[in-house]
Amino acid sequence: MASIRELHEQLVKKERSAVEITQEALDKIQALEPKLHSFLHITAQQALEQARAVDAKIAAGEEISSLAGIPIGIKDNMCTKGIPTTCASRILENFVPPYESTVTQKLLDAGAVMVGKTNLDEFAMGSSTENSAYQVTANPWDLTRVPGGSSGGSAAAVAGGECVVSLGSDTGGSIRQPASFCGVVGLKPTYGLVSRYGLVAYASSLDQIGPFSRSVEDTAILLRAIAGYDPHDSTSLKVEIPDYAATLKPDLKARRKMRIGVITETFGQGLDSVVEAAVTKAIDQLQMLGAEIHIISCPRFRYGLPSYYIIAPSEASANLARYDGVKYGLRTPDADNLLSMYTRTRASGFGTEVKRRIMIGTYALSAGYYDAYYLKAQKVRTLIKQDFENAFKKVDVLVTPTAPTTAFKAGEKTTDPLSMYLNDLMTIPVNLAGLPGINVPCGFDDNGLPIGLQVIGNVLREDQILQVAYAYEQSTTWHLRQPEL
Repeated sequence: MASIRELHEQLVKKERSAVEITQEALDKIQALEPKLHSFLHITAQQALEQARAVDAKIAAGEEISSLAGIPIGIKDNMCTKGIPTTCASRILENFVPPYESTVTQKLLDAGAVMVGKTNLDEFAMGSSTENSAYQVTANPWDLTRVPGGSSGGSAAAVAGGECVVSLGSDTGGSIRQPASFCGVVGLKPTYGLVSRYGLVAYASSLDQIGPFSRSVEDTAILLRAIAGYDPHDSTSLKVEIPDYAATLKPDLKARRKMRIGVITETFGQGLDSVVEAAVTKAIDQLQMLGAEIHIISCPRFRYGLPSYYIIAPSEASANLARYDGVKYGLRTPDADNLLSMYTRTRASGFGTEVKRRIMIGTYALSAGYYDAYYLKAQKVRTLIKQDFENAFKKVDVLVTPTAPTTAFKAGEKTTDPLSMYLNDLMTIPVNLAGLPGINVPCGFDDNGLPIGLQVIGNVLREDQILQVAYAYEQSTTWHLRQPEL
């Protein structure tokens, strides 16, 4: 499928209609869904209505936005008015929101065409999209492998060409890691840059919505559309949103060299040798493009994983307390009393991984353990943030592998939670510090599976990470490869 810019030009020149573009995406979804299982809900009727509205504007001579008529997939943990929002959980299987999330409202206002809601790990808890209560999404590059998670449906939909772009959410790497596994671009913005209003909460101090696409330019266009202050979100930042796409250049030879730091703690033990070789080659390429490479130490980087798996489950324990069979969602009937109704509802409505994280979080917050676990994890979080602050005094951006391996086989790690958690080793510290990070494809392994390079920026420096990612992308051909489906 063509890029946002190409499709916009075709629409403006009346070479194609929005209905034709939308129908092409819907046909692709119909053909591929039996293999990929990227979507939980396909909104064909609404999508064609939205497309016809765009065509009517064009026919009337009205100006349209760059996203008008562009097919987009939405992760099914963002509220969409009148359309089911299940979070891939049985406990919300019949929930239809009465309001629109801020990000989806912005996209509707821009004329974007939502073709469906994408699959995810239940309540965004997972790294493989195998924890969905409804289906397991496949990786378009190898249908026997996982697409990553928790936004695996959104990543697979873009990689498979079922939509042009999509939205996911990233709590500990849930945009960047599946982007790496599926060979697409995925960006986690600065915490607070994109409104979380209408995003079903997992861990409120970590969650952030961000875009998937096949190119850095499309990512930049979509990011600008969804970013901005929202009075409905108390953590939303009141900052000016630049035109990210307008500043992209094909090299890094500015008046002052771009200083890129390589985090030494992200290499060595635990990193697949093929991934390390591809990322090292990508760093050499960045140097050829005009960047100045520095070796940087973030000594507390490796403590991100254990800290995250105290903080995130603790917040999840509190956030998911509302699903009790009373307020909304599933209610298990025939309970003898109120407590029985609570426990039966949650026991039958939540999946194994969600229950595991609720129990971890409840334990960490319980009397006698709060200081030993949760408070200590928050202190380590502060130290990790300080490491990043010190690093950004020396460099403009940081680079690491996005994931320690390429996509693994479906079912390979479902019985080993600790092994599964290690997939987010490289991405979690970025969320703990509230920083922006982007994945850009940087190679393939011997099995033809994508490898990703992560570029991390300082607070609100999305422009810099987009520039580095764009310069690298334009100097290579990795992003041009497509899976054969």
